[in-house]
Amino acid sequence: MELFSLKDRLAVIIGGTGGIGGEIAAAYAQAGARVVVAGRRASAESAGASVAAAYAVDARRPEALATFAARVRADHGPVDVLVNCQGTTEIKPALAVSEEEYDRVLDTNLKSVFFACAAFAPAMIEAGRGTMINIASLAAHTGWAQAAAYSASKWGVVGLTQTFAAEWGASGVRVNAIAPGFFLTDLNRERMPPARKEEAVRRCAMGRMGELQELVGAAIFLASDASAFVNGATLRVDGGYLASGI
Repeated sequence: MELFSLKDRLAVIIGGTGGIGGEIAAAYAQAGARVVVAGRRASAESAGASVAAAYAVDARRPEALATFAARVRADHGPVDVLVNCQGTTEIKPALAVSEEEYDRVLDTNLKSVFFACAAFAPAMIEAGRGTMINIASLAAHTGWAQAAAYSASKWGVVGLTQTFAAEWGASGVRVNAIAPGFFLTDLNRERMPPARKEEAVRRCAMGRMGELQELVGAAIFLASDASAFVNGATLRVDGGYLASGI
């Protein structure tokens, strides 16, 4: 099991104070990592006892991400793992989405991932090692009605993941993604209509939604030496939703 250990590794999780990010942060700490989290309203109180430090960062601002990366290195040393969990959505018909709403979703879900990876990559490349994990979505594999901006952003995340993997792999930096299926989180609990929740359960091969703790195995795998030759992959954790076809 040593292959799955994160002992003595420094993991940074953007969007790590709740939902998927919070669950991964707690699991990484249990696996032996020192965990640093960031979010727009992150604080020691919101991060939990297992987290070494929490930083308030607006990930939509590239300059804020560059400053954050430099501060983490100065405060805690070289970063081994970067996880991009930041995300938002807008569930409404495409023709009703305003430019402001579109920009908010794309800036949060896609632009921030690009510049977060770019902020942490130089030090990883210099060190010759490191791994990045981006949270994608099933919406990166198929079309979703009333989720045009969100789908566009998540297709983009998978594209960035594969491109960075191809570009940085020879330097020892691996970049992968996780595409969660339907999990009830703070992001979608209130925004997801009842009809869509019912359809999610009906379409899933396992006949239910996922529990957040069922995502952490994939996150530990991709952060650890157990996935040493996995690069540019998107790992679906969806209970067989996409495997069920149409």
